[in-house]
Amino acid sequence: MSLKDAYWDSSALVPLCISQPQSAKARVFYDRYRIVAWWATQVEIISGLTRLERMGQISHDQFLVGKQLAWDLIQSWYSVGSLGIATEACTLLELYPLRAADALQLAAALEVCAHRPRGSVFITADQRLADAARRAGFTVEFL
Repeated sequence: MSLKDAYWDSSALVPLCISQPQSAKARVFYDRYRIVAWWATQVEIISGLTRLERMGQISHDQFLVGKQLAWDLIQSWYSVGSLGIATEACTLLELYPLRAADALQLAAALEVCAHRPRGSVFITADQRLADAARRAGFTVEFL
């Protein structure tokens, strides 16, 4: 079976790397959709994993396993990025109540689908980003 492409943001990818309440649902989506991600998503994933370790929510061993799983995902996904993403992100910040990185995620997703999001899937565990992606025209799969 050929997987359909879907844009994944980091909040949906971290649960593939470490056990979290959304992990089971993330694995269902992983079996259904090929990962398309912004080039800097890898930084966000590692940032999330290090933050969880620093907060004591995961052990160092869990961090190391999660980091290896993240690198395995990074090697297999389709990465997107361009200078136009920054310009688009600035516009999105005016349209939706997003943080900078979330605006960059949504801008990258819009670039992947040539700014025609109808029928394109956006996977996230971030409610604010999900709402903005939905308003922009994506079909949202929420963890």
